[in-house]
Amino acid sequence: MSFDIHLSGHVKSVVEATLPGLVESLVASGITAGDGSLWGPAAEDEASNRLGWVEAVSVSRPLVAEIEALRAELRTKGVTRVVLAGMGGSSLAPEVIAQTAGVPLVILDSTAPGQVLAAIDGDAEAGDLTRTVLVVASKSGSTVETDSAKRAFEAAFRDLGIDPRERIVVVTDPDSPLDRAARADGYTVFNADPTVGGRYSALTAFGLVPTGLAGVDIRELLDEAEATLLEVAIDSPDNPALVLAAAIAGGEPRRDKLGLVTDGTHIVGLPDWIEQLVAESTGKQGTGILPVVLLPVSPELETRPADLQIVRLVDEAKQFHLFEQHEGEVLVSGSLGAQFVVWEYATAIAGRMLGINPFDQPDVESAKVAARGLLDARPEPMAPAFTVEGVEVRVSDPELAASGTVAGVLDALWARLPEDGYVAIQAYVNRLELPQLAGLRELVAADSGRPATFGWGPRFLHSTGQFHKGGPANGVFLQILEQTDVDLEIPDRPFTFGQLIQAQAAGDAGVLADGHGRPVVTLTLTDPQIEVLSLFEAAQ
Repeated sequence: MSFDIHLSGHVKSVVEATLPGLVESLVASGITAGDGSLWGPAAEDEASNRLGWVEAVSVSRPLVAEIEALRAELRTKGVTRVVLAGMGGSSLAPEVIAQTAGVPLVILDSTAPGQVLAAIDGDAEAGDLTRTVLVVASKSGSTVETDSAKRAFEAAFRDLGIDPRERIVVVTDPDSPLDRAARADGYTVFNADPTVGGRYSALTAFGLVPTGLAGVDIRELLDEAEATLLEVAIDSPDNPALVLAAAIAGGEPRRDKLGLVTDGTHIVGLPDWIEQLVAESTGKQGTGILPVVLLPVSPELETRPADLQIVRLVDEAKQFHLFEQHEGEVLVSGSLGAQFVVWEYATAIAGRMLGINPFDQPDVESAKVAARGLLDARPEPMAPAFTVEGVEVRVSDPELAASGTVAGVLDALWARLPEDGYVAIQAYVNRLELPQLAGLRELVAADSGRPATFGWGPRFLHSTGQFHKGGPANGVFLQILEQTDVDLEIPDRPFTFGQLIQAQAAGDAGVLADGHGRPVVTLTLTDPQIEVLSLFEAAQ
């Protein structure tokens, strides 16, 4: 088998009770046949036009030769550095593919000005931009982050006397605004299948073009996926996608937090891709499954919250049944291509089990609208409730700031957590300069006593952002922002990257607090490299 799954304890009982109904419903063969009625009448029209991913392997095969030919052409010109500008599924799948293959690929999925500049310049002394090709990936063709990055790179290329048409490759849906504009401007364009949603697009042009240009063996990736297609298409209790769906969406009461931990697997970064796929697909209508990306030493693995189901990604799942410490976990192993296929099927099946449409994202747009409104109006920033040791503290409810200390504000935020709640940490910073912020997740999980998620802004807006607003109303939110003197103009736009990321953070906070009644604390580090230490101390 190209994919293996092992169960024990409670989750094994859940799957044994749930599987017969899934097999009898013919959901696996129905997905393979493109049956959009599986998710109910309200979802049928959209679902019928969002199942192209089941045929992604065969549809994508002809692209391989085109991608390889373009890679060879670029390399004859000395162009060997690949930068990908994309958000959500347009960047998360390529990131996993490239990292797992050990192939360099620069991911630009941020509007932090310092991060954008780093992607443009690379090693300026080594002349990185002179040997760079930018892949602009946007399904809709109107994503503000991707459009802004394209404009910045065009200007940078022209400043060096380089024709952008020779250095920018576009991946988008046919006849999208980006498709029309890029073709009119003479750019190289790869069209993706419009019947595949962004988070299901790993094996389409969105996943293959940037990684193939970077040097990944994308033929092998498609071969890995193809080897699993028959397994997931059959209505059988041996179907790994049915088993996985039953494990993550079955049971009563259902464990609606999904702990994802890598433990020795050769695949790098897969939980971040799964996080987007599952959260954005299921987090709506007040329900959903919240993925929580864990480390092998995360506190949740010790405390084992009753509503958290652990899925451990390993290389040899069959060997782990010998170890009692993994009792009650789901152990999965398989090639990267197989993981993509099985998780896509399982997530779609889980959506059916939850009674929601796994192919829409009705609440993602709200934060975008709010950010656009702030960019147009340019209001003065809300004054902080207080500032202490260089950290500006803003809160959605004045009572959260009553203590006058950062540690006290965090304690007050944790006090708003219901028994089944979670903490979402959202870092709108240059993560190249502050990568250590990701370690805050472990401290917050331990301090709050509840599962915690961590997202780099604005990337998570295209991922868990849907769950935050459409899922259960049991989250509390901690935003981390930075003040920086670094900024970058966006050509032909009336705002800078610095203004854009500030508006995205403020817009999302407003939607969470005012639109959905969620508690939000925003901490702005005025001297990030120094104050990040005091933030860690406050969270302990």
